[in-house]
Amino acid sequence: MLVTIIVLSIPVAVVFIPWTVITGNATILYNLSQGIVRVAFRVGRVRVIVEGRERVPAGKACIFMANHVSNLDPPSLLPQLPGRTSVFLKRSLMKIPVLGYAFKLGEFVPVSRDGRAESAIESMHAAARVLQKGLHITTFVEGTRSRDGRMLPFKKGPFYLAMQTGAPCIPISIHGSESLMAKGTIGIRPGTVHIIFHEPIDPRAFSTRAELMAAVRASIASGLPEWMRA
Repeated sequence: MLVTIIVLSIPVAVVFIPWTVITGNATILYNLSQGIVRVAFRVGRVRVIVEGRERVPAGKACIFMANHVSNLDPPSLLPQLPGRTSVFLKRSLMKIPVLGYAFKLGEFVPVSRDGRAESAIESMHAAARVLQKGLHITTFVEGTRSRDGRMLPFKKGPFYLAMQTGAPCIPISIHGSESLMAKGTIGIRPGTVHIIFHEPIDPRAFSTRAELMAAVRASIASGLPEWMRA
């Protein structure tokens, strides 16, 4: 999978990163990147089964909120999303040569883990600007991968963003990837990843951020095996 991604990414980067810089439009680069991921998954014999994608409201910028059990989750999920999405990701990933610059062109939102309120506010403002442009936001709401597959506590930032912008929250359940590439491992096994899109949740229907978080958590948990719902 890694060799496939590298071989296919080099010509795409050489041609379409400059094109994106000149035109200011990252859509072609984004779509080609997702195509490369699909090819790599086929080469690695990793199958992705999707349910409920028709539940995503058309013509609206949404906040996709998923659980996180494996490094395979982002490449499994992003090609399945309708339209183009930005992603919350660790700020350190923006420093990776070429890839980090592509993330920047794609308007991905860097998140610092320094615990400073100013850093969190900066990330939320950047995400709100992305939503205003009509792009989706995708976030793995636990903030890190679960080591054993069981759900972790959620980070508050994405729910603050939802309450401030009113963007529909789309809970997403991911399972199967935890056995293909568990946290702490670099090997990838062939197998199946399951992705379930749940009914949109309107943040304006909740009076507090905690209530919204509980509703999203319950929705995500409903699509997971029982043992993952801790």
